[in-house]
Amino acid sequence: MEAIIFELIRRSNPNVNNAFQSISNIAAFIIDTFCTPAMSLADNFKIPVYYFFTSGAFCLAQSLYIPTFHRTTTQSFKDMNTLIHSPELPPITSLEMIAPLLDRNTTDYWAFLETCVQFPKSAEIIVNTFDSLEPKAIKAITDGVCVPHLPTPPIYCVGPLVAAGGNGSHECLNWLDMQPSGSVVYLCFGSLGVFSSDQLKEIAKGQETSEHWFLWVVRSPPLNRKEDRFLPPPEPDLDVLLLEGFLDRTKDRGLVVKKWAIQVAVLNHKAVGGFVTHCGWNSVLEAVSAGVPMAAWPLYAEQRFNKVVLTDEMKLALPMDESDGGMVTAMEVEKRVRQLMEGGEGQDVRKVAAARKEEAAMALSDGGSSRVALSKLVATW
Repeated sequence: MEAIIFELIRRSNPNVNNAFQSISNIAAFIIDTFCTPAMSLADNFKIPVYYFFTSGAFCLAQSLYIPTFHRTTTQSFKDMNTLIHSPELPPITSLEMIAPLLDRNTTDYWAFLETCVQFPKSAEIIVNTFDSLEPKAIKAITDGVCVPHLPTPPIYCVGPLVAAGGNGSHECLNWLDMQPSGSVVYLCFGSLGVFSSDQLKEIAKGQETSEHWFLWVVRSPPLNRKEDRFLPPPEPDLDVLLLEGFLDRTKDRGLVVKKWAIQVAVLNHKAVGGFVTHCGWNSVLEAVSAGVPMAAWPLYAEQRFNKVVLTDEMKLALPMDESDGGMVTAMEVEKRVRQLMEGGEGQDVRKVAAARKEEAAMALSDGGSSRVALSKLVATW
């Protein structure tokens, strides 16, 4: 999918070129990772390019170091079976590398590598994070250790940029209003996160035996045919996908929502005490801003790397670990939900989450680090 997106944008370059010609006095060109093919056009027009990096500073630091890895090895990450050490970053297994970079024989790999090569050539990089959330990674980037042989552009940490929650009238908010404070674990895996039928049943079994209140967003399993991969999944049939009788047995302490929930409002609801997440960076920042501790269950993109950061560096999440076959068992779901919602490990991550919530609000307040960074950035334009 990533390769197709890159190629689509590359083929759109003539349209971008026409836009540059038709707009006068462009002071800055802001792009995200997928728009890297347009950098050469901006250079032709002498327009400075600013990356808006939509994941965190740890992920940016890792990405900046990828060209160094590429020059010093001929193996794909998926075949290394070793720990990967990057300057000032937590060690990760080779399989926890950003997903499109796992196999150097794919077009995904080369497209992402080219992006990583171009990062240092931008004027500056805007990052959706805040200073006190990732100080070690920010220091590594600004010290230049992630790009050993080139200058590193300045970075501006302007986050957490989180959509307004709104009050809304979604059924799940009405249900949450009736639950005890801090009692509900929220399970949601992003707009692209889908599981097999077998995995859904394991989640259902584990959540049932945990005996905790829950709000669970369920999507249908992925479509089997390759040509269907860009189609939206069908409406989930909960009676078929989940354990027989599960909905009846848990109706007094659980709500299963089909496809989508109003996530920012859910995470900020007083009844929510934990979040089982796919570790997408938007979801992470939404949880941080709401002060909700997490259980980390990564699925794709940079999410396995984010899991290591969340559990080992930030201490904001407990790991949801897979078995040898790649399945997260019902026993693991039950264990982690209990830990997250009860004492011990859960209490530790709750304390950290509460502290980061205050720091996130402070960063966005008048005189806060992210407000100051944004003002400095705009001044450069």
